[in-house]
Amino acid sequence: MDITKLPFDAEVMLAGLKPWVEIESPTFDAARVNAMLDHVARECAVSGAIVERIAGRMAFGDCVRATFSFGHEAKPGILIMGHLDTVHPAGTLNALPWRRDGERCYGPGIFDMKGGNFLALEAVRMLQRLNLAPGLPVTFLFTPDEEVGSPSTRDLIEAEAARHKYVLVPEPGRTDGGVVTGRYAIARFNLKSIGRPSHAGSRLKEGRSAIRIMAEMIPQIEGMTTDACTFSVGVIHGGQWVNCVSSACDAEALSMAKRQADLDSGVERMLALTKGDDQSGKFIVTRGVTRPVWEPNEKTMAMYEKAKALAKQLGIDLKHESSGGGSDANFTGALGIASLDGLGVCGSGAHTLQEHIIVETLAQRAKLFTGLLMELS
Repeated sequence: MDITKLPFDAEVMLAGLKPWVEIESPTFDAARVNAMLDHVARECAVSGAIVERIAGRMAFGDCVRATFSFGHEAKPGILIMGHLDTVHPAGTLNALPWRRDGERCYGPGIFDMKGGNFLALEAVRMLQRLNLAPGLPVTFLFTPDEEVGSPSTRDLIEAEAARHKYVLVPEPGRTDGGVVTGRYAIARFNLKSIGRPSHAGSRLKEGRSAIRIMAEMIPQIEGMTTDACTFSVGVIHGGQWVNCVSSACDAEALSMAKRQADLDSGVERMLALTKGDDQSGKFIVTRGVTRPVWEPNEKTMAMYEKAKALAKQLGIDLKHESSGGGSDANFTGALGIASLDGLGVCGSGAHTLQEHIIVETLAQRAKLFTGLLMELS
């Protein structure tokens, strides 16, 4: 296949992508995530997929599995995994509306990763328009909770991936236009400090502030960061009344390491920070969601080489890297399944009010994705 001649039109693709971006879908709002899933499920059904809805749990949204058989009998095929949740709270469209500004197009979740999900579906639809069929069936698995570590969907992701030969993940492309062949290990932690309440105006000295305990622990936690393993505190909530010495404070921490052994050591150090008593106050660390390290194997690298050869047709020197920032490919790659990540659109500003894509890469990456679907067998 000469992928340079595939008739993708970036402007037409933008028009199709716009409603995806304008349906806000913050992870913790299951109803909004499900509205996004409704839209995508309908698009898949209209395109001829067998669509299945899998009920959500743990207060998260549902999942959608959409299978394009392309006339093949059921056999291990290609799994395309994408999350439809974003970090942007409802109302972000007011501050970050859909807008085109030259080579850039802005909007919440457009880069991470609605643009990539859309171009992957467009790749399948392009094959349909051209009456072409890949050598394997293609299944999409759209999920609702990747931005918080996929706590409700990991078992489903791993089970579904195990039934497939290849996994493609259209998470954002790298800054240099490259793809991802490995990811670092990540662990989340829930932190809780428990103080001793008192009236902040008349009996301040009788209290022990939970907020103060947490504030004292944060530098200690972040001070454990080394080149091998990083630690950061990114969420904190404490207190209820300004005239009360706070009795409880909650926070979340994140640790990342390139090697599993370094993360395991970091987990031990974090859990060892639990301490205190009712008089001095308590600090409690519990382990949350963990993503295993994904190190590329021969099957992943063989798939990367196919992608690299295809990209060369487009005049692209497709580089690859292991990346920080987890994805659901951590799970599939750690299982030894051939996985290629970072196949989505290029851009910048993920998780910020400057989130955008580079418009021309919509069609460019869709051509690469389509060619890869045809190459895999």
